[in-house]
Amino acid sequence: MNEEIIKKYKEAGRIANQALKLGKELIKPGKDMLTALQKIEEYIIKEGGFPAFPPQISLNSVAAHFYPDEEYIFQEGDLAKLDVGVSIDGYIADNAITYDLGNNKELVDASREALNEALKIIKPGIKISEIGAKIQEVITKKGFSSIINLSGHGLERYEIHAKPSIPNIKIENDSVLEEGMIIAIEPFATNGAGVVYESGNATIFTLINEKPLRRPDSRKVLNEIKKYKGLPFCSTNLYKIFGKPTTLFALREMKQQGMLREHPPLVDKNKGLVSQAEHSVIVLKEPIIYTKFD
Repeated sequence: MNEEIIKKYKEAGRIANQALKLGKELIKPGKDMLTALQKIEEYIIKEGGFPAFPPQISLNSVAAHFYPDEEYIFQEGDLAKLDVGVSIDGYIADNAITYDLGNNKELVDASREALNEALKIIKPGIKISEIGAKIQEVITKKGFSSIINLSGHGLERYEIHAKPSIPNIKIENDSVLEEGMIIAIEPFATNGAGVVYESGNATIFTLINEKPLRRPDSRKVLNEIKKYKGLPFCSTNLYKIFGKPTTLFALREMKQQGMLREHPPLVDKNKGLVSQAEHSVIVLKEPIIYTKFD
């Protein structure tokens, strides 16, 4: 990996880190979630980045993959996971933080401390199973459960979820981290079941297979989606360009053609509260946590 590529990762990480910090003022009782997400996305673009996926705020028992298609006002007691990804020329930074609008400090601390302890042991040659075991150990000691079917992941150019998978629990796996890998460590802690399932309609999609479309309006929507270069997008942003009816018709046509992968919200099976923390790392002898600036 050359210095120019590392520079791009670091710049993506800087923007992603600052975008997370915007949540401190935007995620408050009485404020609108959709407005917050739009301001975060505007910031990413203003700084010269591109959203590696739609910024997301998943509330309470929703662990991930939530982007509203209408106004939602934050309430006292909400537990809000802000997940932000930034691409610079396809080189991706992925990070997340939990904002507590209630009284859930211990749960928030569980995912953050699990992340910090996992980062301390990252190095070339470490078994991936050791990372998952460390995350689970910290969260369990705090009295919570680590979500077993959510994991960290590798980051490749224009690919947000690449190999290797980084578990949040102890597993039998002899695979090791290799020098030069780019990974996202992503603990989720919950007072619920520790298992998530897909629930509700997807507003986040990935174009996985391009095919001819019959309607001219649908082809226009597809051309806009192609600008994401295989990265996830949200239907809400397309509404602003094409209107909701045209967008939904086009997406329906694409789904029927098998062109899209849907990403519905992921919810704890027992509706427990979920916290999240995440950083991205370049695995070197001296690892670079390139989304961490303080």
